[in-house]
Amino acid sequence: MIVIGLTGSIGMGKSTASAMLKRLGCAIHDADAAVHRLTGVGGDAVAAIEAAFPGSTENGAVNRSALGPQVFGDAAALKRLENILHPLVSRERDKFLKHCALHHQRFAVLDVPLLFETGGDARCDFTILVTAPKFIQAQRVLARPGMTQDKLRDIRKRQMPEAEKRRRADVIIWTSLGRRPVLRQLQNTLTLADQSL
Repeated sequence: MIVIGLTGSIGMGKSTASAMLKRLGCAIHDADAAVHRLTGVGGDAVAAIEAAFPGSTENGAVNRSALGPQVFGDAAALKRLENILHPLVSRERDKFLKHCALHHQRFAVLDVPLLFETGGDARCDFTILVTAPKFIQAQRVLARPGMTQDKLRDIRKRQMPEAEKRRRADVIIWTSLGRRPVLRQLQNTLTLADQSL
């Protein structure tokens, strides 16, 4: 089994690349989706988040509108939240990898926005970074509901500089040229990975 780390900053096209890899037959573990499950109704992280951030849950789920102001712009609060979520996400990831190995899955993709920042690349046979010029990233992100320049700035501050991610990644996929070139690059990457590993 080949374990692929897929990463990319906000607005770079990672979700699109992940969906394409799924269509190409890869099993996908989406760290963001895992967080949504863990913080949703009955999720394993709900009680611990309420204890750490009183008033942040409602009807058995985390209320993002209530949690956001307690965490936004506060590095210590964000660290507390990460210390709750990261071990739970890691447990889900490990179960996913065991399941893939058991079912002889050829490609298992770990879709993780902060792959390099959290050291997750150490678990991968190789890594793919999806990227785009900074101005395209800003256009895409600022078009999202509720997004502001301040929020984008805060997100960028928490992420590794794009130049460093590009230096670390085994494969760089540019998403500014449209979907077809991205799909072609991903197909070529899987073919090369299959031949080399």
